[in-house]
Amino acid sequence: MSRAKCFSLGLSLACLMAAPSLADILGGRVFEDLNRNGQADPDEPGIANVRVSNGRNVTLTDESGAYELRVNGDSIVFITKPSGYMTPLDGYRLPRFHYLHRPDGSPSGLRYPGIEPTGPLPERIDFALHRQEEPAAFEAILFADPQPQTEEELDYIRDGVVSELIGTGAAFGMTMGDILFDDLSMFPRYNSIIAMLGIPWYNVPGNHELNLLAPSDEYSLETFSKWYGPPYYAFEYANAVFVVLDNVRYKGAAPTPDNPRGGGGYDGALGEAQLAWLKAELKHVPTDRLLVLAMHIPLLTRGDPRGVEDRQALFDLLEDYPNLYAMAGHTHTTEHVWIGEEDGYRGEEAFHHHVLTTVSGSWWSGPFDADALPISVQRDGTPRGYHRMQVNGTDLRVNFKAAGRPESHQMRIMVDAAHHGPQGGYRDFRPGELYDGRINEDQVAAASVVVNLFDGGPRSKVRFQVDDGAWADMRRVTTIDPSYLEWAERHATVIKPWVPPSPSTHLWVADLPDGLGPGTHLVSVAATDEFGTTHHGHKVLEITGSSANR
Repeated sequence: MSRAKCFSLGLSLACLMAAPSLADILGGRVFEDLNRNGQADPDEPGIANVRVSNGRNVTLTDESGAYELRVNGDSIVFITKPSGYMTPLDGYRLPRFHYLHRPDGSPSGLRYPGIEPTGPLPERIDFALHRQEEPAAFEAILFADPQPQTEEELDYIRDGVVSELIGTGAAFGMTMGDILFDDLSMFPRYNSIIAMLGIPWYNVPGNHELNLLAPSDEYSLETFSKWYGPPYYAFEYANAVFVVLDNVRYKGAAPTPDNPRGGGGYDGALGEAQLAWLKAELKHVPTDRLLVLAMHIPLLTRGDPRGVEDRQALFDLLEDYPNLYAMAGHTHTTEHVWIGEEDGYRGEEAFHHHVLTTVSGSWWSGPFDADALPISVQRDGTPRGYHRMQVNGTDLRVNFKAAGRPESHQMRIMVDAAHHGPQGGYRDFRPGELYDGRINEDQVAAASVVVNLFDGGPRSKVRFQVDDGAWADMRRVTTIDPSYLEWAERHATVIKPWVPPSPSTHLWVADLPDGLGPGTHLVSVAATDEFGTTHHGHKVLEITGSSANR
């Protein structure tokens, strides 16, 4: 075997040696980069038992940190970051844990830049790691679908979300795909904004990161990979293992005169190679670890069970992991799905699949607030926002945070006096009427208390009390949030046309007690969410005299 280039994969690529080789056996070492210069110096020790992959096979480093791996054709070689270590970060705080192998570069004609030609496979690729403290209790920031369509919408991400997170103590952050909205030239500016948070940031590919002129799924994420590396991978932090999945399958470019960018459509699937990689990866993950899956398209939702086509093969790989949580984005609604035996999952208990609230809400729609940011309520009535994941050992809790609102803003309490229906709101309402805090005594008998617990789900419990009366359970329903219905009617001219009101899976209703008379009353709500966290809310209700006496 002739000698080829040698790469030390830290903040720089170095160690150029000799002529190219046609061999497809790659060797190298995972080492502790004591001086953090990105190069494997002679006195720097190797790290054993680190997983190294070519996207299908997984091998472990030996006691000296060395590995060998077969690499054929275009591929990405990457490691799984082990607990207690960190990979180098680039100037955008993006983890560098991979080597892109494109001998001839990405295919031409992709519209947005892909990967430059890398030449023949190096003889060696060394991966740098450095030690870091990773306590069992840590926090991660979770974004879904920031999805800026214009430069101005990048402003909204900067000013409406990132600014309030500056100084976060989180260990890292993740975005569940739809990082952008088809315009992949925005990656540099987007990355520079997220980098201001000062923490490592991991990314999941979505359907709006596709290079739409790619002829097939195989090269549809070349621009994504140029910036972020492999479209699927894993990393450890403390006692948790995070697995990023690519479940968007592109059907290939289909440019037309009306759509010259392509846009051949997509569906949800993992594919045989990714499933083979995950099977090999999980062989090295003890079943008592916390296993967190991150993806873009939900595996399934109760409103749309199509989800991911080959999810049964995924379920078969996961059934021995009792500490399992999966998160997704994509729908611009918030939903909790407990996936169990009826769905084909044969674990001892159903596992928790969480569709996260989106950063962009209803795609940056709606009127502007006092800070010149779109209010952009999601079509299920949830404010735009993000989530904070709290991990302690194998215990996991996720807290919703409405952007620009206090932590306590977890619900909307409405009193509905039969002003709305599922077909649409009335034209002649006054602003706020459909969820006002004032009704007359003739309306009490027909009125309901409606609560949108923004991050609620099928295992959440919601109760209410009026004044000092008895607490009563509320009933979960799936219907349109009446406040969003009114909001959409009132602001139709500034809401993007694909954002109709959508049934919410986190609404609770109960009859308002019939005996309430005129006066001012306090409606109190106590809600326990899917993670066992209890939230409180209040609404002041005024009941005026009979309309017949006016």
